Amino acid sequence: MSGQDLIGQRIKTIRRQRGLSQAQLAHPELSDSYVSLIESGKRTPTAAVLELLAAKLECSLTYLINGVTAEQMQDLELGLGYAGMALDNGEVAEARRRYAELLDDGSLAGLSNLRQQAEFGYALASEACGDLDEAISVLSRLQQSSETLTSERAAAVAVALCRSYRVRGDLVAAVRVGEEALLGPGRPTWTDELVELGATLLAAYVERGDLLRARQFSSELLAAAELLGTPRATVAACWNAAIIAEITGRGEEALSLAERALAVQSETGEPRNLARLRMAYALLLLRVRPAEAATCRDLMLRAEGELRESSAGTVDLAHCAVDLAKAEIALGNPAKAVEYARRGKDMLDDRTPDLRAEAHLVLGNALLLSEDGTEAAIELVTVERMLENSPPSRKAAEGWLTAATALERLDEGESSIAAYHRALACAGL
Repeated sequence: MSGQDLIGQRIKTIRRQRGLSQAQLAHPELSDSYVSLIESGKRTPTAAVLELLAAKLECSLTYLINGVTAEQMQDLELGLGYAGMALDNGEVAEARRRYAELLDDGSLAGLSNLRQQAEFGYALASEACGDLDEAISVLSRLQQSSETLTSERAAAVAVALCRSYRVRGDLVAAVRVGEEALLGPGRPTWTDELVELGATLLAAYVERGDLLRARQFSSELLAAAELLGTPRATVAACWNAAIIAEITGRGEEALSLAERALAVQSETGEPRNLARLRMAYALLLLRVRPAEAATCRDLMLRAEGELRESSAGTVDLAHCAVDLAKAEIALGNPAKAVEYARRGKDMLDDRTPDLRAEAHLVLGNALLLSEDGTEAAIELVTVERMLENSPPSRKAAEGWLTAATALERLDEGESSIAAYHRALACAGL
């Protein structure tokens, strides 16, 4: 039902409650036929007519337009504000509860903008809580009503949906969402939001091993960011160009691009994304300059503290723990590595299979380093079982390769060879 129909319905309901006929409501300023057309949704009343009818019906103009009183509207906006603050402050479960209560109340039914705000907030909170299926379901519904979304909100929905699919491991769906929004026949003009969507799409290309397309698209994103000259676009494009540079063997160039992104984000960025970027930079530094593992660990600890004070959810914090375990392995501290890896693993469930498999794999390597071969073997068997259910991708290939190396150290020759073969198959070789 359209907003015009709802307004007409409210006028009709209140008129009847007041015991007025259409002619009585109309007289003397309007005709009864005009009131009839308004009530049936066939005419859209002007602001002046709505104000007149509100006065005649002794109700508020806010109620006629939105279906709620001015006091109710204030309460709804306040409730959305509190939910948003909870999300920004990292209280993701509380934010999800508040958004859910607002949506269940029914008062937002005729307030499309506020309802979309609540649904989008609920989806982001669900994503932060690790409930990717629920986040994807809500975001998909929002995307289907894209004709009622602003261009900025539509892009934000596409970013979150693409990201949620990617984190869940559904790279086909992640790429589809990104390409439909960016590379269709009616290709949009670049904006900050669309560069961020492009960066999310680029990450999906990388994870599925499409490095040629990723490198081409990375150059396009950098050019778009240079043209826009905004901090948001610069951070998104530079960071993802850094990922491509590292993968293609240009480690120092990758660090330079990442440092530029981190510098811009430090000046203008929101805390959660700054912490995420700092953690990702520390992991990149660990891979490119393993001799600086102590510095990397310090950066990760700083980022972990920042994430706990922001709107980061379970998945972000689990990522932190797993990455800290990698740093401790590089530093030769197996006990700390086991502690961090277990923490990360225990925070995850089947809704994030790729990260969970990585947590088991890092734990297996940490146990191997601590010479606990029995427990290490158990973790590696778990990893093999999880990777067998993963679609072929670059990330899956890396997982099989790491598992193969660990199995070789355990003198599991046949299992190691099989894992090497699976790594090659996932890489398309």
